[in-house]
Amino acid sequence: MAVPIAVLDCDLLLYGRGHRTLDRFKLEDVTDEYLVSTYGFPRQFIYYLVDLLGASLSRPTQRSRAISPETQILAALGFYTSGSFQTRMGDAIGISQASMSRCVANVTEALVERASQFIHFPEDEATVQSLKDDFYGLAGMPGVLGVVDCTHVAIKAPNAENVCYVNRKGLHSLNCLMVCDARGVLLSAETHWPGSLPDWSVLQQAALTSQFETELHKDGWLLGDSSFFLRRWLMTPLHIPETPAEYRYNMAHSATHNIIERTFRTIRSRFRCLDGSKGTLQYSPEKSSHIILACCVLHNISLEHGLDVWSSPATGHMEQPEEEYEQMESMDSEACRIRQELLLTHFS
Repeated sequence: MAVPIAVLDCDLLLYGRGHRTLDRFKLEDVTDEYLVSTYGFPRQFIYYLVDLLGASLSRPTQRSRAISPETQILAALGFYTSGSFQTRMGDAIGISQASMSRCVANVTEALVERASQFIHFPEDEATVQSLKDDFYGLAGMPGVLGVVDCTHVAIKAPNAENVCYVNRKGLHSLNCLMVCDARGVLLSAETHWPGSLPDWSVLQQAALTSQFETELHKDGWLLGDSSFFLRRWLMTPLHIPETPAEYRYNMAHSATHNIIERTFRTIRSRFRCLDGSKGTLQYSPEKSSHIILACCVLHNISLEHGLDVWSSPATGHMEQPEEEYEQMESMDSEACRIRQELLLTHFS
């Protein structure tokens, strides 16, 4: 007589069938302190993300439809802020490590879809003027619309033949171009550039350059360091300051531009998946780029909610290859004229 053997359908146990949702974890059952220590954010912020992303995370075409949006968001936040798919993280919300990975992919996609909603330059005149006023209040630099710089995020080697992601220090990375305002809110984030590209080359090819060249913001400019070329819309420091006005200009430029470095430290400190302390991002360049961008979106949303504007420096190992600044003198005579006029008008 044949003995019936029950074959366990793992996907059935994990995901369920039909429209049933598996609620493995209840936010109301834990304290805010626990949520912040484990997932990096308080309860009300997580509820906001559930409202924002819930429809996308409940799409019928997604395999993990039966895992509630709340659980998916907790899984993703756990990864973003810890940098690890540790079993205990999955155990805390009742899902496997494989499910953790799928949840991170789903939430990352949903956040990337909303990037333009949260990362953009202001358009109305009043907000633009407020942007300039905030920057001017820092160190007396007029007309600043944002500060721009690049930062590298380490990734796993795509394959042995692909060397375009190997940076100047011999590590595989993505070179990410970002612009922020005086509060550290990101106004632009391009996270997909290969680590072999120097900063000036990234900017030369970036959508940011196309935006400023075509729209040509005549009443303002970005601030960039000496790894970039001087442009009509991008003010860089003087390579060898000689006059008191030039020294004052450089000091104001440096004090203002420092905001982007503080912003990078904040992002790395909050989203430890980017800081290298738990190793490189173990994804393809495209997926790694999306994870970085998702963290940028969360950074802006957190600032909108008044959460932790500046954090302490990160303790991880994200590398920032040094640029050969002496190559970056501009041949743009109009850009030189604009900078000279700025020196005479505001720093003499």
